[in-house]
Amino acid sequence: MIRLPLLDHWPPQRFPDPSQALADPPGLLAFGGDLSPERLRAAYAQGVFPWFNEGEPILWWSPDPRCVFRTERLRQPNRSLRRLLLRCGWRVTVDRDFAGVMRCCAAPRDGQPGTWISEEMIQAYATLHARGDAHSVEVWDGNRLVGGIYGVASGRLFSGESMFSRESGGSKVALLALARLLHAWGCPLLDAQVSNPHLLGLGAEEMPRAEFITALRPLVLQRMDPAAWLDVSPLTATELAQLSPAPAG
Repeated sequence: MIRLPLLDHWPPQRFPDPSQALADPPGLLAFGGDLSPERLRAAYAQGVFPWFNEGEPILWWSPDPRCVFRTERLRQPNRSLRRLLLRCGWRVTVDRDFAGVMRCCAAPRDGQPGTWISEEMIQAYATLHARGDAHSVEVWDGNRLVGGIYGVASGRLFSGESMFSRESGGSKVALLALARLLHAWGCPLLDAQVSNPHLLGLGAEEMPRAEFITALRPLVLQRMDPAAWLDVSPLTATELAQLSPAPAG
């Protein structure tokens, strides 16, 4: 039998300590509550995030280990990605089509009927976006979205929620552009939440949860002006390649 805290009557700012999360399923911390902006902001600031399938109660997680990207390392493309940037002709924007990125991330993949990104989730994060707490990076081929990533900003920590590609390399370009922005703004970590071989292959690493929470606490207190996201000018993939450090060797 699994015993979990039910958040229905908890204040939205309050969550159990992440150290109380279950080992099986790994990282499951609590259930219930809602997806209000107040609760979502509080969750991310404490190293907690919602993840559940449509028809299930809201489930809240804080896995151990945590999967993270260090923006200093991620902002440097490898040779194959640099070649793609120089020849693809794509354009990169920020916060120009948040809902479009979410809906592309929610689209079925590899024969699956759908993803965990339900209409309830889309509406909740769209509200966060409207309030300046959630952001997206879009990759365009003409007027067509070919890649993107979205997530939640908590001070100088960014929690990536999902990314997608409609063309090979689309999500990698979005991830590189996001890492470059975050590094320039003094945001050292991009939280990728749950580890998998694909993320590790892109340069993510596993960090013990206790270490992640220790790193998170000062970062979420360092306020960033949400207007900075609106001030980011579109750039071409070629410009992104020129702005990013070249691979060593």
